[in-house]
Amino acid sequence: MSDAPLPPPIIKVAIVEDNADLRLSLREILDQSPGVRCVAICETGEEALAVLPDIHPDLVFMDINLPGMSGVDCVRQLTSCLPRILIVMLTIQSNIDHVFDSLRAGACGYLHKPVHADDLVASVHEVVGGGSPMSAAIARMVVQSFCTQPSPASKTAPDSPLSDREHMVLDFLSQGLLYKEIAELMDVSWHTVHNHIRHIYTKLQVRSRSQAVAKYRGHRSASPENH
Repeated sequence: MSDAPLPPPIIKVAIVEDNADLRLSLREILDQSPGVRCVAICETGEEALAVLPDIHPDLVFMDINLPGMSGVDCVRQLTSCLPRILIVMLTIQSNIDHVFDSLRAGACGYLHKPVHADDLVASVHEVVGGGSPMSAAIARMVVQSFCTQPSPASKTAPDSPLSDREHMVLDFLSQGLLYKEIAELMDVSWHTVHNHIRHIYTKLQVRSRSQAVAKYRGHRSASPENH
């Protein structure tokens, strides 16, 4: 009997994009990538909502500017019926409101079109690994927005925008624990921890674990109870 480790499961990816040439190009790139398979391509948000719940893809690349239903509305409805789904937005626009609307709706990444093949494939593995990929231009725009206006979270929740469970996850992150270790301590699935972290990133308006932890530690050090 062989003791060779089993190969990792295939990452199932779907594409929601109204440009036919781009749909086919993205599918070709994904299908040629080891460990990745494109399981569906949809032209509209309405088609995605009709097709994807039965397919259960791991990850969806979603054009924000779709005919009919917008990409943001599609994200909101997809994450409602498929809570574990991971969604990365594709856009040619540079609109900070659209970026934040997408992240609040449940997206976990934002790529600027055209997307190079290597960047597309890298983003698949980054998202599945718990990251939040963003094109450099998008990330720069997000950082600039921090400097020019107060965060939406601070307007709605002066003390903290995070729930108790999200605080717990962030505290574990600050201790250097892995997602799997956090899931075991909280007695929840890895996907539940991943969803908590996506929400933390969105609420704190950060892109990485290190940024979230830095913001968390800064908040704690500024808290009156620590003085």
